Amino acid sequence: MTKRIAFQGEPGAYSHQACRDTYPEMESMPCRTFEDAIEAVRSGQAELAMLPVENSTFGRVADIHHLLPESGLYIIGEAFVRVHINLLALPGVTLDQVDRAMSHTMLLGQCREFLGAHGIHRVTGADTAGSARHVAEAGDPSMAALASELAGEIYGLDVLAREIEDQGNNSTRFLVMSREPDWTRRGNDGMMTSFVFQVRNIPAALYKAMGGFATNGVNMTKLESYMVGGSFTATQFYADIEGHPEDPAVKRALDELDYFTSEITMLGVYPADPRRH
Repeated sequence: MTKRIAFQGEPGAYSHQACRDTYPEMESMPCRTFEDAIEAVRSGQAELAMLPVENSTFGRVADIHHLLPESGLYIIGEAFVRVHINLLALPGVTLDQVDRAMSHTMLLGQCREFLGAHGIHRVTGADTAGSARHVAEAGDPSMAALASELAGEIYGLDVLAREIEDQGNNSTRFLVMSREPDWTRRGNDGMMTSFVFQVRNIPAALYKAMGGFATNGVNMTKLESYMVGGSFTATQFYADIEGHPEDPAVKRALDELDYFTSEITMLGVYPADPRRH
């Protein structure tokens, strides 16, 4: 039986592209929300979930960091997907016929130069793949969509212009989630460890907790804070570090972190994606 990987969004979304690129042998399973994608794995409907956590242009994806610690799932991999934005239209339509383009507001903002140069007005849609589906169903030759090339394949649209984004380095980082952790693997491009923690309520606790990573030469690639339970005083931190918990330097740094924290939850130990570097 073909294994499945769940993602949030409609077929043709960039999360769908991430699933296809990273796990081409698996069946991609669209889900309405991030919670639905997580539940699909928890319930056994899918083996893995592909969840976006941050974009190089727009920063972190809202809600994901809140969902990860409570999900009951573990990070077993990461994937970096280059976001190429394409102008999609009905078959046979030419560029000069298009006067409107529909997409998620973030993609519309990333193609200002191209749209402005061609006099194309922006129309906000719920998401990228949904906009492509809308263009296909509406049958209006003056309306186009900004979406992935995969969305064009799925909804039978032609690509009028490829890679029209203003910035040439727009990428999204995804985390691959599973029901079971796997600390046994060692990646050719290094390892990553992700965890969340809460510092003890003492002066300079965060400064002291971070000192162990500096003194042991452990590179922390991400540190983000967010409130917990609606409280302005209870702050939780999400961190990514390079290395494996069994590495001597990482072990010493985590031991020191433990001393200054009230809670640490390990989210995953996984090979670094070669595209990270």
